[in-house]
Amino acid sequence: MERPEAGGINSNECENVSRKKKMLEEFEANTMDSLIDMPFATVDIQDDCGITDEPQINLKRSQENEWVKSDQVKKRKKKRKDYQPNYFLSIPITNKEIIKGIKILQNAIIQQDERLAKAMVSDGSFHITLLVMQLLNEDEVNIGIDALLELKPFIEELLQGKHLTLPFQGIGTFGNQVGFVKLAEGDHVNSLLEIAETANRTFQEKGILVGESRSFKPHLTFMKLSKSLWLRKNGVKKIDPDLYEKFISHRFGEEILYRIDLCSMLKKKQSNGYYHCESSIVIGEKNGGEPDDAELVRLSKRLVENAVLKAVQQYLEETQNKNKPGEGSSVKTEAADQNGNDNENNRK
Repeated sequence: MERPEAGGINSNECENVSRKKKMLEEFEANTMDSLIDMPFATVDIQDDCGITDEPQINLKRSQENEWVKSDQVKKRKKKRKDYQPNYFLSIPITNKEIIKGIKILQNAIIQQDERLAKAMVSDGSFHITLLVMQLLNEDEVNIGIDALLELKPFIEELLQGKHLTLPFQGIGTFGNQVGFVKLAEGDHVNSLLEIAETANRTFQEKGILVGESRSFKPHLTFMKLSKSLWLRKNGVKKIDPDLYEKFISHRFGEEILYRIDLCSMLKKKQSNGYYHCESSIVIGEKNGGEPDDAELVRLSKRLVENAVLKAVQQYLEETQNKNKPGEGSSVKTEAADQNGNDNENNRK
């Protein structure tokens, strides 16, 4: 029998070391694949997750470390996912004067650079965002609806029966990536900030994960470059201020706060271009209580659904009645009895 020379390694030991190294390499590859699409993928993932290229001597300890690292990766992914909002509170913009002014602005920009047509927000989507949040399932959506309903008396108490008028004037951007119409300065800004803070507190008390606690800046977005990756690929990386220079101090009009909606960012938009709305609260009255187009669409849809439901229920009831034993055969029984009586009389 041959013995290994002093300081040498036998074939079994080499095989064990090779197996351990292969397992570590597979684990690192799987970890990289799972993290490549995460927001922090640009960070050095090996350093971030504590992964090392050095093979472990003890296989059992190596496996335990792999489980711990895998669990840490899952927790990181879950934590990141928790901060992805998919719902928001919206103040819809319905004043036709404001909408018309923004359309003129958008067309003026497109005439100067046709590529930016892909960055424009559709007129049915104009709104002010009060709060963003994450609602993962139907139960959480219902909790969000309850929180929205609880918000109404706070707002009405704040306004004390008065209308909150929101005047829009001028243009601004966020990092030359998002173009928006500014909300003019005034006491209305403080009132809107207080409503936003109350909404934030109300939803948090319900256990809903809301957006980051950064300063709220009400604005009316009319274009954003992120709407199209094609723009960046074709060299459009910033909004040139010269494109909206003529509108820098333009007065677009006033919107009266009369409705706040709980809207989905992901569900299919309505036919008028506005977001899918889970629920709404109405603050005071608008134009003597006359509903706007969005409200009429929702009302018509509800009436049609109720009519269809009623017709289906009526059909089911009629079908069930026909199939009940004894019913539907009474006429036949009476006819048979009559025939029997006639035959008997004939025999007499």
